[in-house]
Amino acid sequence: MIDVSLCMIVKNESEVLDRCLKSIYDLVEEIIIVDTGSVDNTKEIARKYTDKIYDFKWCDDFAAARNYAFSKATKEYIYSADADEVVDEVNRKKFLDLKKAMLPEIEIVQMIYHTDMTYNTTENFTRDLRPKLYKRLRNFTWINPIHETVRLEPVVYNSDIEILHMPTSNHCQRDLNLFEKILEKEGELNNKLHMMYAREVYKSGTDEQLLKSKDYFENILHKQIITNEDYDRAKEAIAVLSKIYNMEKDNKGLLTLLKYSVSELSYEEVRREIGHNYDNNVMLIDGIKDFENEFRNVRDINMHVSAELSLHIGIRLMEEKMLEDSRKWLLRTIHKTRSIIDVDSTTKIPNEYLQLIDSKKLIQI
Repeated sequence: MIDVSLCMIVKNESEVLDRCLKSIYDLVEEIIIVDTGSVDNTKEIARKYTDKIYDFKWCDDFAAARNYAFSKATKEYIYSADADEVVDEVNRKKFLDLKKAMLPEIEIVQMIYHTDMTYNTTENFTRDLRPKLYKRLRNFTWINPIHETVRLEPVVYNSDIEILHMPTSNHCQRDLNLFEKILEKEGELNNKLHMMYAREVYKSGTDEQLLKSKDYFENILHKQIITNEDYDRAKEAIAVLSKIYNMEKDNKGLLTLLKYSVSELSYEEVRREIGHNYDNNVMLIDGIKDFENEFRNVRDINMHVSAELSLHIGIRLMEEKMLEDSRKWLLRTIHKTRSIIDVDSTTKIPNEYLQLIDSKKLIQI
């Protein structure tokens, strides 16, 4: 049976830490708690379960704090947990069974992360696989009987263990503040952080935070698309900007995103064309009609326009009292498009606006 070190970083977790540790303490052989600046009784709660409690000066870097926690571990495997997680009785048994049956070549175990959506800010699904258990020291081995090479990819096992993620508050403001600090310092985000920033500011950001992100996402569209990653970043930027332009009632902005999504022109070329053809007072429906006359292949429109952009076009048309046109775009959103950063854009949200149209009640976003 393998030995496991539990590693956690905490700060002011007195509300949930005991619940977490009570559910996991006897499944591991070592508990490492790294405190990043608690001012409540988090440490006192932790001392009920371990004497391996360390202080780490917070530096706006979760990875640095987790690396420090991992550096204190001494067992064969490391289980990484957050204070708002719980392992219930069914999954405690599965955890013990896994420890007994673990094959030595397995280096990462993924577990099913079951999120309470009440305070969710980034995830589109209540259940997803996440790496939770890691081999502390990795062994490099040679593979292939000819043209042999060192195996670089880790051996990953997808378990059926479920971890209950039960947050008691929304961490959105903390996270968005960190994103803004990274952008101020670095000027850009890597692909994963770009996606997470887009998702979080779109789903949970305030109007002020959305507007603050505008320049960043517009700059993304000015860059040349070369790789698949560039294309993904552009689609994520379009999703966020569609919400911003809708909020600003910027019809030219929405028309620019629409044509850019379908045409082969660069973003700058589309902006110039839209700026030349329409003034700032253009009704969105007039631009939409011109667009539909130009791009008669409806399949291409449905294929390349994201759910987020289609949704905000539908909402904007509703604000302009173009109810049947709004209905058409909202139905297109539901049945013909796919979401880029917010799965609710294809179901829940457009259905809510369709109900408003049916009841002839209009609201402002």
